[in-house]
Amino acid sequence: MEKEKLKRMIRERALKVAEKPVFRLASGKMSRFYVDLKTVTFDPEGNYLVGKLMFSMIKEFRPDLVGGLTLGADPIAYAVSFVSLQEGEPIRPIVVRKEPKDHGTRRQVEGLFKEGERVAVVEDVITTGGSSLKAVKACRSAGLEVVGVFSVVDREEGGRETLEREGVRLFSLFKLSELLQC
Repeated sequence: MEKEKLKRMIRERALKVAEKPVFRLASGKMSRFYVDLKTVTFDPEGNYLVGKLMFSMIKEFRPDLVGGLTLGADPIAYAVSFVSLQEGEPIRPIVVRKEPKDHGTRRQVEGLFKEGERVAVVEDVITTGGSSLKAVKACRSAGLEVVGVFSVVDREEGGRETLEREGVRLFSLFKLSELLQC
């Protein structure tokens, strides 16, 4: 029921479909489809549903941490963290900067963690896997063990294969093809 409700929210608010490729994606590619998941994750109910469903998918991997590349992953990491505390299995959130800070600690990964801890890397929408891979590499450089990448939506455009080549598994709540079905 919660998954269907989230699917409906994504289809009604976040999924944009055009006749021609008019949407430029983070990869630079043009597409007929765009999924603006912030229209869901920035809404209290949508954020709660994402947190609850993502936590359900992630918890079996027993991560200490959850996070990904800022900005899309941030509300997801915080939602998962809050839900995990409610469920009695707390997972701490982290934020992965696109680039290391050029001042202060010069860290790329921010949060309360120790080397060797396990992290579930989260992503709002995965297309080619470039952003997820950047987050995975930053986490590994910080001494963290990546248990997998977990996305809300997989656009099914090579992200899974990109991650698998790096030894990382992808898990998704929805595939774009599911969201496009009437």
